[in-house]
Amino acid sequence: MRTALDAPLDALDDHEKDFVANIREHGWFRTSVFAEEGHVGFSYTTGLWCALGFPEIIVFSLNTETAHSILWDVFRDVKSGKKLPIGKPTDIFANMDGVLFPVDHEHYAEHLGWSRWFYGGDDFPCLQLVWPDTRGVFPWQPGAEERFREDQPDLTTKGWAAEFNSAGS
Repeated sequence: MRTALDAPLDALDDHEKDFVANIREHGWFRTSVFAEEGHVGFSYTTGLWCALGFPEIIVFSLNTETAHSILWDVFRDVKSGKKLPIGKPTDIFANMDGVLFPVDHEHYAEHLGWSRWFYGGDDFPCLQLVWPDTRGVFPWQPGAEERFREDQPDLTTKGWAAEFNSAGS
């Protein structure tokens, strides 16, 4: 798999060089996109697929420090051999479960710019990390708090509920 790690340094601008240097040093990089009017903020990884053979991850509406900490924990867990299930609750957060769902490629251009640059296109998998409301109810479940649903756009192909049910949960 060819990535920006293979690019000659003189072909990269200073920002691209810094981005690649971070991935070389740490194995991954977090990009944060701040909320704008009508759009929630999000953070996503670049490098997990290259370094660990694990899909990149995108998570919405967490502050950048929290997102970074959680994504670091996921990187360390996967690197140590922990298997993270797709479409099933798992202990990703310190005090609650999260669920990972495959992101449909139609959302890559809008949300995964640096990852697309790094991999030279869309030929990499990405998972959306979805978190529950304060009562532990996920956005697709009955009784989920509406404000939490709005904080996490559904980037799956079939919708969270269908993905969750097809995973056997």
